[in-house]
Amino acid sequence: MKLKISVVAGLLAVFAGVAGATDGNSNVLQLTKDNFDHVVKPADLMLVEFYAPWCGHCKALAPQYEEAAGQLKSKDISLAKVDCVEEAQVCSENDVGGYPTLKVFRKGLASPYGGTRKSEGIVSYMTKQSLPPVSQVTPSNHDDFKQSDKVVIMAYNLKPNTDLYKTFHSTATNLRDNYLFGESDDSSVAKSAGVSGPSIVIYKSFDEGRNDVNTKSLDENSLTETININSIPLIDEIGPENFSRYATSGLPLAYIFENPEDPKLAQHVDELKPIAEEYKGKISFVWIDGVKFVEHGKALNLIKDEWPGFVIQDLQAGHKYPMDITKPVSKKNVAQFVKDFSNGKVEPSVKSEAIPAEQTDSAITLVADQFDEIVYNNEKDVFVEFYAPWCGHCKRLAPEWEALAQSYENDSSLTIAKMDATANDIPPSTKFSISSFPTLKLQPAGTKEWIDYEGDRSPESLREFIKDNRGTKSATDGDKEAPHNEHKKDEL
Repeated sequence: MKLKISVVAGLLAVFAGVAGATDGNSNVLQLTKDNFDHVVKPADLMLVEFYAPWCGHCKALAPQYEEAAGQLKSKDISLAKVDCVEEAQVCSENDVGGYPTLKVFRKGLASPYGGTRKSEGIVSYMTKQSLPPVSQVTPSNHDDFKQSDKVVIMAYNLKPNTDLYKTFHSTATNLRDNYLFGESDDSSVAKSAGVSGPSIVIYKSFDEGRNDVNTKSLDENSLTETININSIPLIDEIGPENFSRYATSGLPLAYIFENPEDPKLAQHVDELKPIAEEYKGKISFVWIDGVKFVEHGKALNLIKDEWPGFVIQDLQAGHKYPMDITKPVSKKNVAQFVKDFSNGKVEPSVKSEAIPAEQTDSAITLVADQFDEIVYNNEKDVFVEFYAPWCGHCKRLAPEWEALAQSYENDSSLTIAKMDATANDIPPSTKFSISSFPTLKLQPAGTKEWIDYEGDRSPESLREFIKDNRGTKSATDGDKEAPHNEHKKDEL
């Protein structure tokens, strides 16, 4: 039964909720349907985790969340959690669709949490949420403020309503979730920072410690780019928590695969930092746990028995460039490899199964090493299914696809093919990548353009698509029915 809403009952519920929210010495508030509104709605700022006790990701988050709660307590920022098994109604009312779901609440209004799931990231993100887009910095707190996060951007001596002032403030508003911004027009603060005149400085807890921004002709785009480039360590460890930041940067990603137990790990990384510095803003360098993420190494065609290993991935084009595994990952070898890559002298690595000695099915088996030869035949249209062996939809499509190929066996101007996209890379000539299975694409004769098939997988729809989009014409495109129309439609 819900408590009646009154001043007295509300206050009692708040105190009862807070007092009863913790287990032992926990700093995380436990919310229920009885205290959720009374605790969350009055709060100026609060982070709430919606979880399930059986959820592995929730269990991994728990100690990080608890640690962050302890650190944020001194800043009067509360962290809370809701057990969605016990409190299904609360979770449903807050549109929770998966676990864990984290939401930032301000006076009861929710917004998505945009930070990482590590304690450091939670503290950093929520601290930024508690501050205005730009904090006013004084002589007494300047030193503390510029060290209060991994990256802090400070403006000095900016005159209100000037272009530089507007640029700084608009950038701060757009990037407030990612960075701390401060400003001061106090001459003593500027002097302690070693600047004169209108200035912007990026302070950071790694690498060179600070970057002085060139404010000449500075606009919001260039300031944002400068901040983003200088806010990433020359060589940071990469993992699920920060991968998206690199993936969205648009820069190629250079991985150093390392054994985290190797006593020389730091030495290997430090040795390559001058190269990372040289290509800063052009290529992002990271090191990765090669033991935990060995399968990622294999996916990048970096097949080694021992680490370290080095590979560059062009995330935009989907290409992989592993360095020769017989060469040591030394400063000299990596420098030459990166130079050759930058000059376009390194060909992408393309994984391929062996070319079939013979084709036993009507739908021919396509592999990367024979891809261009078969596909880019100006005399033939080619309709390809890109599949994964483990994909249930692909397994159901298999007999339909083979029957479709059989129905066109006498059509010399059309090839029906299939390709295992987990055992073969898509060659660079295609200009596309595969992100779901099965993917069906038609390449009309005489072109290098690909047309996606997005209809249902009935024989009639597939044949109609071929007829409407092929580059050649054939009598086979008539009303002949495929000999397998008794199969049911299998939609995506």
